[in-house]
Amino acid sequence: MSYESVVLIKQEVFVYKIPPRATNRSYRAADWNLNEPTWNGRMRMVSSGNLLNIKLEDKVTGQLFANCPVEAYPGLAIEPVSDSSRYFVLRIQDDNGGRSAFIGIGFGDRSDSFDFNVALQDHFKYVKNQEAIEKEKDEPKPQLDLGFKEGETIKINMKITKKDGSEAGGRTKKGTGLGVLPPPPKTEKSPTASNNEFGDFVQASASSAANPSSTQQQQQQQNSNWVQF
Repeated sequence: MSYESVVLIKQEVFVYKIPPRATNRSYRAADWNLNEPTWNGRMRMVSSGNLLNIKLEDKVTGQLFANCPVEAYPGLAIEPVSDSSRYFVLRIQDDNGGRSAFIGIGFGDRSDSFDFNVALQDHFKYVKNQEAIEKEKDEPKPQLDLGFKEGETIKINMKITKKDGSEAGGRTKKGTGLGVLPPPPKTEKSPTASNNEFGDFVQASASSAANPSSTQQQQQQQNSNWVQF
């Protein structure tokens, strides 16, 4: 069961009796007697599911004057005139849908006719989108074949780590004694002390060359000094 929903209400609309169209040319509001409308009242645009009806009703009592079922827009049910944006031609039908007639309607304010046109377009745009959604639901969706074809393999690179954070299966590095060593720590020595040390070393070398026996005594004395240190 579909519920009626009011799409648009305009409190004043004018109805005109129009002459029959003798040729295929479009309707012209200038051919109507615009100063003498046949009827005036309110207009309600009502939707029920995908169906749309334009109801012309009495302003006070709400009694139905004419009903225009609309199946599509643009279409045969509603046709704009060629010489104004405020006037349209409606195809009205009786309750049984057997008899039909064409009448002209017009709005006193141009913004009312703009709202009327937009409401029609929005309704049938919504209907078109709903039909596309339903069609997509009914169409079978292609199944994805995720299985391996014959002879097809897949390669995965995985890195497995131990609890200590090292990589499992990695090569163990053995100490070779040829690793890169850190540089020696920097020490600040006074230039005077350095010169004295090198001066003693030079003097000791010179005296050793001149007196071998004294050299041997000095070496013994140095060895005893190293032990004491």
